[in-house]
Amino acid sequence: MDTTQRTEQQRSADRRRRELLEAADRVVLREGPQASMNAIAAEAGITKPILYRHFGDKGGLYAALAKRHTDALLDSLRAAVDAPADRRERVEATLDTYLAAIEARPQVYRFLMHPAEGAPTGDQGFDVGKQWAPLLRRMGEELAQVIEERLDLGPGSQQLARVWGHGIVGMMHAAGDWWLGERPCSRAELVRSLADLLWGRLAAAGDKVGSPGF
Repeated sequence: MDTTQRTEQQRSADRRRRELLEAADRVVLREGPQASMNAIAAEAGITKPILYRHFGDKGGLYAALAKRHTDALLDSLRAAVDAPADRRERVEATLDTYLAAIEARPQVYRFLMHPAEGAPTGDQGFDVGKQWAPLLRRMGEELAQVIEERLDLGPGSQQLARVWGHGIVGMMHAAGDWWLGERPCSRAELVRSLADLLWGRLAAAGDKVGSPGF
């Protein structure tokens, strides 16, 4: 098989994988954590064994969907950080971007963060914590990198940036999960309250020379 044939086969496989993930997305949007491999296969117009051939099991499909949505969320968070505004406005925009994302697609959020809730029998054969914890760690590391690149935190800046990155992501996740379930206040009120909590040291830190700032 020549290089051209291999490239075309890879493109075809990538295209088919995207189509299957889009079908899975549609089912998850309707059914949330109750989305089953049977329902996803039916939505895609294939049999469940073919779906397994592409993803292995529900854990494999979950991981692929998680990457798809995490990539999109991280792109949105980076755009909020890079917006032409003062630091406080960008902090609030970053918090609001995360909360708006989970509010807009709560079923997807619940599938990713609470995948065993109401899952059909036979679809719970994967470790929930093992699946969602890496998503939060990835977001924490990404935010830590942004903080370390842009803020002058003095001695030990790399470690402090990682502490802040993971701490902020943990706060957003915990507060967002509670807020989505109870809706005790508006999204804008939650954003302001969380920004107030973060603001002390963030306000005092200087921008690194040559960076676009935070």
